Amino acid sequence: MHPFSYVRERSVDDAMRAHAGDPAAAYLAGGTELINWLKEGIALPSRLVDINRLPLAQIEVTPSGLRIGALARMSDVAAHPAVRAGYPALAEALERSASPQLRNMASMGGNLLQRTRCPYFRAESELPCNKRRPGSGCAARYGLNRSHAIFGWSEACVATHPSDAAVALCALEAQVRIAGRGGERAIPIGDFYRLPGDTPQRETVLEHGELIVAIDLPATARARRSWYHKVRERASYEFALVSAAVALELADARIQEARIALGGVAAVPWRLTAAERAIAGAPLERGPLMAVLATAFAEARPLAHNAFKIELAKRTLVQALEIAGAMR
Repeated sequence: MHPFSYVRERSVDDAMRAHAGDPAAAYLAGGTELINWLKEGIALPSRLVDINRLPLAQIEVTPSGLRIGALARMSDVAAHPAVRAGYPALAEALERSASPQLRNMASMGGNLLQRTRCPYFRAESELPCNKRRPGSGCAARYGLNRSHAIFGWSEACVATHPSDAAVALCALEAQVRIAGRGGERAIPIGDFYRLPGDTPQRETVLEHGELIVAIDLPATARARRSWYHKVRERASYEFALVSAAVALELADARIQEARIALGGVAAVPWRLTAAERAIAGAPLERGPLMAVLATAFAEARPLAHNAFKIELAKRTLVQALEIAGAMR
C-alpha cells in the first residue's frame, strides 16, 4: 500500500499552504475520483489535504446570477430550486452523472477535475499513455479509439474529458473562481481546460497549491432555456459517448442567439462557436438545423474507429436544441 500523511484544514489559506508545501500533495474533498486514482496507481500523493471543513459548500443567488461553492455536492446543486429554474442544463447534466450515491458524495470542484476514462490511461497494466507517463506515447492514437476525440486532439493524446457538468457549464458561460497565493482569479470555464498539445498531462490552468473555491453562473435568458442531452452506451452509470449542452434565445420560433458545447468529443468541453453563428436566425426545425450544422463540423478530425461521432454529435445537438426550444 502506498503510504501518505493526512491533514485536515479549516481555512482556504491553511489548505493552500499545506498543499503548496508538498509537491506531491493532493486535495481531498468527496474522494470519489481521488480514491480511483489511488487504486489504479494514477496518483501517488505523499500527503492528503482534507478540505471538507472549508466554508465552500454554499449555493448562493447573487445580483448577477448564481455562485456555487466548490464543495457543494452534486446532488444538492441538481436539486436546488435556483438551478432547476434558472439553469436546467446544469441540473440535467448532474442528474445524468454517475449514481445517486456518488452524486451525494462528489463535490462540484472535484467533478471539474475528473480525469479521462480512456482505457489506456486507466489500464491495470501500464500501457503507453502520455497523460500517465509523459513521453511514453499514446496507445489510443492507433489503437481502439472508438470513444476518443474528434476535435482538438494531438499526436500526443486523443483522450476525451469525462465531466457532464463541465459541458453544461461551458454552454452556460460559467466562470471558475480559483484561490492562489496572489488572491482569487476568475477564469471562463472554456479557458480553464487545456488542449493536449505536447503536454497532455497538464489538463487545466491550475498551478500546484491553487484551489477551486466557486463556480459563477451569469443570469441570462439563454440560461433559463437550456438543456443537456447525453448519449451513452447503456442507460445509466455511464460516461457520455457524445453529449450536447445548449442555451437559447428564441423569437417567433427562430433562434436569435445560442451557446453550444459538446462532450465526449475532445479533451475539453468543446464550444461550437461556428455552429452558434450558423444557426443564428434559423428556424427551430430538425431539417433546416441539420443542413445548417453540416458545415459547422468541418473541423472535426475523426480517428480510425470513431467517425460515427460526427453524425451522432449533430443529431444529439439537434435533439438538445429541440428540447430547449420547447421549454416555457
